[in-house]
Amino acid sequence: MNGLMMQQPLLVSSLLTHAERHHGEQEIVSRRVEGDIHRYRYRDLAQRARKLANTLAGLGIGHGERVGTLAWNGYRHMELYFAVSGSGAVLHTLNPRLHVDQLAYIIDHADDRAIFFDLTFLPLIESVASRIRSPKVFVAMTDRANMPAKHDLPIMLLCYEDLIDGHGDDFAWPLLDENDASSLCYTSGTTGNPKGVLYSHRSTILHTYAAALPDSLNCSARDVILPVVPMFHVNAWGLPYIACMVGAKLVFPGSSLDGKSLYELIEAEQVTLSAGVPTVWQGLLRHVAERGTTFTSMRRTIVGGAPCPTAMTAEFQERYYVDVLHAWGMTELSPVGTVCSFKGHHLSLPAHQRYAIQAKQGRAVFGIDMRIVGPDGQALSWDGQVAGDLQVRGPWVTSGYFGGEEASPLCDGWFPTGDVAKIDPDGFMQITDRSKDVIKSGGEWISSIDIENVACLHPAVASAVCIAARHPKWDERPLLLIVKKPEAVLESDELFEFFDGRVAKWWKPDAIVFVDAVPLGATGKVLKNQLREQFCDYYLKA
Repeated sequence: MNGLMMQQPLLVSSLLTHAERHHGEQEIVSRRVEGDIHRYRYRDLAQRARKLANTLAGLGIGHGERVGTLAWNGYRHMELYFAVSGSGAVLHTLNPRLHVDQLAYIIDHADDRAIFFDLTFLPLIESVASRIRSPKVFVAMTDRANMPAKHDLPIMLLCYEDLIDGHGDDFAWPLLDENDASSLCYTSGTTGNPKGVLYSHRSTILHTYAAALPDSLNCSARDVILPVVPMFHVNAWGLPYIACMVGAKLVFPGSSLDGKSLYELIEAEQVTLSAGVPTVWQGLLRHVAERGTTFTSMRRTIVGGAPCPTAMTAEFQERYYVDVLHAWGMTELSPVGTVCSFKGHHLSLPAHQRYAIQAKQGRAVFGIDMRIVGPDGQALSWDGQVAGDLQVRGPWVTSGYFGGEEASPLCDGWFPTGDVAKIDPDGFMQITDRSKDVIKSGGEWISSIDIENVACLHPAVASAVCIAARHPKWDERPLLLIVKKPEAVLESDELFEFFDGRVAKWWKPDAIVFVDAVPLGATGKVLKNQLREQFCDYYLKA
């Protein structure tokens, strides 16, 4: 016998409808690229999104067709999130930090019908336009007063606000199939061409439910959320959708992601929760420390995109009383997979044991199943000691890539993440390395992440990258690249001694190289492949 429940499709538009009805007065604050602060409410967002949906129809954009965005975190980008997906088209967020050739490839591969962009990116759009196959509709996300006087685009440049003003808000969100595509995001493509991950309305709503839970990102109507993680990268980790679901106030930083700008916005808007990658938080913490000030409202921060150094966690928590949520995910996971929320019995542990737990990527949120497997594909035990290849599955995990040029990536129904990890008896997963970054020395495995985490504990170290360098005797040995903090004094011998007692002796790097900076990819991750190319023969040349 079937249950007697209503069959309501899970649609992105329902999030906006809910926010308008139940949180219409809640504020959305945006620092605009025009230089000012913009304020309006969820009811305004909903009204303008309906106008924008009519605009898209007027541009001839139909069901399932892709609409590209090249924009910072702001209210206009938020309007596109809901107008595009809600009307039945597919939101395609483009990452402006990618190389122009990669952007052109992605736009052509996705066959975007239109591209909406912030004024900041006009030069990038002009470069891309000469590389793509066919002319698109280009829309500058600004008003008439700020439209560029000239440009080098092959066709007319449209004005966002003119388009909005030219349409009414009489629009009924269509009753779509919940399995229809809602949005598209491409992987970074550090090797080979980027690959598109196509999310559905159903997967997006289920991901939103799970990510908002208390033991996940723990969001509510009482929060003021500042997503520093960009909306052009995996939908800002789902926070724009979550904010609509729970009715939280949203604060968008625009293009100003330096420590001073972020701190001023956090304090002015009384932000309670923010989310970003460690490289951004380094700048924020440096600014706060240099000014000798503190956070008056922020009490939680979500750190993901790269392992969060224990020293950063300690600084946030002990100096500023800001709890750190270490999270892990991937573009292929929509992106949230695990969050490092304590269980009850962890709260009474000594500080050093709690920090050891917080260094892990955390436990799976409901909806995500995970396992680690050995070379034979057999599942390994969750004892916190043995490491294996991490695989996941769930209703918001991709089953393949957009375009279908490649074979399914799945292994017996599981998605291989490319991470090497171990899982403890409490279900906390800890990534020990990327499969391609593990160092094999004399037949034994060394975790580059563990070495980096120890190095980052030293007060003079701003960032650390450990790579495998070829060795005449041991096949590979760890080589440590260090960026010192400004004005810091640090010698190799001091840092070598710092490793004593913190890692096995044979794990200690054979050499330390001080560098001015390390290359970062489009999502803020360190490009280890570039560093390996540069330093792979370091020991052979010594």
